[in-house]
Amino acid sequence: MAGLTEKARPMPLAETASPLAPLRLKKREERRLRAGHLWIYSNEVDTRATPLTGFAPGQPVRIEAHNGRPLGSGYVNPHSLICARLISRDPDQVLDKSLLVHRLKVALSLRQRLFDQPCYRLCYGEADGLPGLVVDRYGDVLAVQLTTAGMEAMKAAVIVALEQVLQPRGILLRNDVEVRRLEGLETYVETLGEVPEPVALSENGARFEVSLQTGQKTGWFFDQADNRVRLRRYARDARVLDVFSYVGAWGVQAALAGAAAVTCVDSSGEALARAGHNAGLNGVGDKMQTRQGDAFEVLKALREADERFDLVILDPPAFIKRRKDIEAGTEAYQRLNQLAIRLLGRDGFLITASCSHHMQPEVFRRTVHRAARHVDRRLQILEWGQQAADHPRHPAIVETDYLKAMYCRVVKD
Repeated sequence: MAGLTEKARPMPLAETASPLAPLRLKKREERRLRAGHLWIYSNEVDTRATPLTGFAPGQPVRIEAHNGRPLGSGYVNPHSLICARLISRDPDQVLDKSLLVHRLKVALSLRQRLFDQPCYRLCYGEADGLPGLVVDRYGDVLAVQLTTAGMEAMKAAVIVALEQVLQPRGILLRNDVEVRRLEGLETYVETLGEVPEPVALSENGARFEVSLQTGQKTGWFFDQADNRVRLRRYARDARVLDVFSYVGAWGVQAALAGAAAVTCVDSSGEALARAGHNAGLNGVGDKMQTRQGDAFEVLKALREADERFDLVILDPPAFIKRRKDIEAGTEAYQRLNQLAIRLLGRDGFLITASCSHHMQPEVFRRTVHRAARHVDRRLQILEWGQQAADHPRHPAIVETDYLKAMYCRVVKD
């Protein structure tokens, strides 16, 4: 990846010699940090002692309790509700190339112990000690997101650290996510080095190709990998409907597990074309058919056509992105699951997921149960799935624990 470092380096990487500016909290507002949390909200800052207007977005700071005792170091963004993020309990530690390299190596060591192939989420933000950084690995190609002003300010150091730890052939910066706007950041996509189109990956013994440039988010949803392993026992000899299929991760693996036929549903024709291609890569193209359209409308049309399936898989995008979306999003989850349950045969299986953090597991369980009762079906919950181990949860930050998957048997009494 010759020349990549020079191209991506808009600032010198040397550590600053000046002391970190203090960011002081109000009285009793340090309790969450002492308990292990990493976030500081703007209303927790003592703005009389340390006015937020005095900081630049992404500026490194020394975080102090109300009495001036140090709590650690981090970076600040005066324009964001989460106005600061803790990086280290050492008040003099700055986020520099050395710390990035160290924590990336720690993150890599976990993935190397858990995965046979170099296809996984290498860095999951706060849970890996690097708030604002997401890195997905596709062999020698990386998809990277910098989601905070503090991490964007360290862009050059991040690239250098990734080069040192992994020597990638190419890096794609997919900084086109909406969360950057909350940080006052512009969105962009940037290619460094060689990023092939498409990239190849393997998951659970299956082969896939996906576009990092035009695919959803960072190209692939590694968080569902373990849940797709559980799929195998339910797919054997089944007629499968894969809704929100994207490029066929669930559908192809269902076919490989012995499904009799698989129908993939997605609103994107490009994604469905890729799903068909991926089915062919794995020798199951003859089992795969696709149907483009809005998921709710397609499910209704299948019902009107009196179609029946032995297994329906629902892996929708987040219907609840903010607290204000909870009521409408919960209703959408219920409607979606009702439509799916109506398509199941007398003794079928439903695999239904939610990646909405604000949809709590107990509420999700009740919502799917209500959907079943609404159409006079009895639900048996057989298994619960969660995000894969390359998306570790931070024990003090509930937002890092978001994915839920229910494996259900649907019985018509």
